[in-house]
Amino acid sequence: MADQTTKRIAVNTGGGDAPGLNAVIRAVVLAAIQRGWEVYGIEDGYAGLLRGEEGEVVALTRDRVRGITFLGGTILGTTSRGNPFEWPVLSEGEVVDRRDRSDEVVEAFHDRGFDCLVAIGGDGSLRLAQRLAEKGMPVVGVPKTIDNDVAGTDFTFGFHTAVETATEAIDKVHTTAEAHERVMVVEVMGRDAGWIALYSGVAGTADVVLIPEIPFRIEAVCEKIRERQRRGRDFAVVCVAEGARHEGREEAVTKEVPSGEVTQTRLGGIGQVVAEEIAEHTGKETRSLVLGHLQRGGTPSPYDRLIALRFGTAAVRCIAEDHIGCMVGLRDDGITHMPMEEAIQQKKYVSPDGDVVQTARELGIALGDEEV
Repeated sequence: MADQTTKRIAVNTGGGDAPGLNAVIRAVVLAAIQRGWEVYGIEDGYAGLLRGEEGEVVALTRDRVRGITFLGGTILGTTSRGNPFEWPVLSEGEVVDRRDRSDEVVEAFHDRGFDCLVAIGGDGSLRLAQRLAEKGMPVVGVPKTIDNDVAGTDFTFGFHTAVETATEAIDKVHTTAEAHERVMVVEVMGRDAGWIALYSGVAGTADVVLIPEIPFRIEAVCEKIRERQRRGRDFAVVCVAEGARHEGREEAVTKEVPSGEVTQTRLGGIGQVVAEEIAEHTGKETRSLVLGHLQRGGTPSPYDRLIALRFGTAAVRCIAEDHIGCMVGLRDDGITHMPMEEAIQQKKYVSPDGDVVQTARELGIALGDEEV
C-alpha cells in the first residue's frame, strides 16, 4: 500500500482541547504508515516550528500512538494563544508586543521537508491554517470543537462527549432541585452557538433552555417556573448556554479571567445572572452551576472516537489523492471533504426553526421567547 507521492507529513492540534484529539492523531499515523509515509507531530500548536519557543517536532510511530484512542487531551499539547500571525513577545513573563512569525512557520515547515500538514482544530485554528495555506503551506484540516459550530460538517468530534457530560450534570441536579424545591441553573459552554445547551437540555429534560440564537425574556422564563408551581412541581431546572443573552441586548455576559500573563475577557456568568433574576422575580431559592472545562475533558464517547478515527484516516486519503487545501467533514453520516475556505466561511448556528428546537417546544420546554 506504499505511496511514494507524499512521504513526510506533519500533524498538530490547536485551540481548546476536545475529547477525540488523540484518536485523530492515532488514525493519521496508522493510515500514513500503511502507505509507507513518515509522520511527525508539531507540539503546542505551531510552537514546535519556531526557534526559541517551547515545543518540538517529534516522530510519531506506531509505538508512540499505541493505546491513545480512548485518552482525553492531546499527546502533542495545544494552545489557544498560538497565533503565528500575532505571536506574543514576552518580557519577564508579560506580553509586551506581538509580531507576525507566520513566515518563520512556513519556512521551518518546508525546511523539514514536510509535504503536508494535518491541522486539527476548531473555527479559529482552521482559519489560521487557511492563512498559512495562502502563504504556501499545504494543509488538510480536521474539524474539532465541542461547540459544534464549524459549518463544513454536521458534527465535530468532541461535541457528543460534551453533551453527555452536560446531560449527566443536568440529570444529577434534578434530584437536588426536587429535594430542596429549588430552581437550578446550569451554565454550559458553546460560545455564541447553542448546540450543547439545546442537545443536553432536551436530553436531560430541562424545563427551560436558553441559547444565543433565541434571545430570551426573563418574564417568560419565570412564567414557566410559576406554571410548574401551579401544577404542584415546586422545582425547576434551567440549562443556559454561556453565550445566551436577554432580548434587546446585543452583548452577552462576560467576565474577566486571568490567563497566564494577561487577563482576558471571556463569555460566562449568564447562569448566575439568570439565577439572581429568577430569585428576584419568583421568590424561589435558586442556585447556579457552571460546568466549564468539565465538558472538554475526559474519555471521548464511542461516537466521538469513531468520528475522530474516520476524520484522521480521511485526512490521509485526501493527501494521497492530492485534495490539498481541504477540510474533511461529516455529511449525512458519510465522510466528505470540501475546500477549507468554503468550510470555514461562516459559523454554524442553531436554527430557531430546526427540528430539535421544535422538539423542545412540543415537549413543553421553554426557550424564553414565549408570550406571557
